[in-house]
Amino acid sequence: MHAIFEYLYELRKEKLRMFLTMLGVCWGMANIVLMLSVGEGLYRSFGRGMRGMGQGIVVVFPGQTSKAYAGFGLGRGIRIIEEDVHQIKQLVPEIREISAQYTGWSIDLRTEKKNLPVRTSGVYPCFGKMRNQIPEPGGRFINRMDEENKRRVIFLGNKIRDKLFGEGTDPVGKRVLLNEIPFTVIGVMTKKIQMSAYMGMDEDCALIPASAYRMMFSQKYLSNVVFAPRTPEESKAAQKGFRKVMAARYRFDPEDEDTFWMWDTIEMQKEFGMVFRGIQIFMGIIGGLTLVIAGIGVANIMYVTVKERTREIGIKMAVGARPGYIIGQFVIEALLTVAVGGALGIGLGLGMIEAIKALPIEHEIMEFLGKPVFSALLALICSTVLTFIGLLSGVFPANRASKIDPVEALRYE
Repeated sequence: MHAIFEYLYELRKEKLRMFLTMLGVCWGMANIVLMLSVGEGLYRSFGRGMRGMGQGIVVVFPGQTSKAYAGFGLGRGIRIIEEDVHQIKQLVPEIREISAQYTGWSIDLRTEKKNLPVRTSGVYPCFGKMRNQIPEPGGRFINRMDEENKRRVIFLGNKIRDKLFGEGTDPVGKRVLLNEIPFTVIGVMTKKIQMSAYMGMDEDCALIPASAYRMMFSQKYLSNVVFAPRTPEESKAAQKGFRKVMAARYRFDPEDEDTFWMWDTIEMQKEFGMVFRGIQIFMGIIGGLTLVIAGIGVANIMYVTVKERTREIGIKMAVGARPGYIIGQFVIEALLTVAVGGALGIGLGLGMIEAIKALPIEHEIMEFLGKPVFSALLALICSTVLTFIGLLSGVFPANRASKIDPVEALRYE
């Protein structure tokens, strides 16, 4: 408590010096708060965008053999049919869900007033959950009965709905014509951020049951397959199991990786997560360096204070003050200086974050880049850095003060 009173006395005595010191700490703290918050917003936004196509899934495309095997030459195309998908589901326990996907391009979709060529896919009910295609309230995705009964129902991407019916309208229950065949709209995809795709963005795609697609277009071979492993750790085993089952059915080398191209989004999301976390750390380091410079300024001020108060320190030590007391006094003063400046800096940083959020930036751009986020974790990081800077800027001057010879100090003018 005595050290706090001495600090307040010093604050009144040297107002301008202490104000400039705190201002440096304040600006440094505001920098690190802003940098970390912008980095966190960017990290979260890109995380949502990467999960927009689906989280923890593998997309499989047919390829061709690159090795001779069992009398068959290389360069043989390997195609996938629905019977393969059902057998893989039965024989590969590491796969939790799997969906066939047929895809046609520029298929005519129209209402009474408008006509639109759209990309249309035939899929299984589990496709929606795997691919994060969530219906808007009041609608639904394709279900098991739709698939089993070859129902003519259609799930629209939100941009298709906007073009055909108008933005924000509810087309559920209305009839549309797909290649002149009537279909009932059962749902519209909720708008989402999507930063990766393999045939185009989901907002521009219409989905119907795979059974209805097969019946309409008499298409035997699948465009691709989407599956979700039971756990992320089992992804490689699931891919190996997929290839092994297909190798037994079509007689090719199970180690021939060219037979199927497998896009493992689990690995992709992990790598991108590390990249963007690295960007956030880099931005935090830049902000932290500003705070370190401010800490050096605090240390310099404390050295000056030690020099100016040499006689006072000598008197205290002459009457019995121990070195630990002297060290504690100057460390507390440094910590208080950094704490006050840091608190003001956090407030300034949060104000700057709110100002950025209020800028008249287009909604799509802000969604893509992400709004700055100041979380409890970032608050803990900032507090830890602040404490470290405070201790560092106080310990060395305090240690110098504790080593002053009381006799020499009393002679000091």
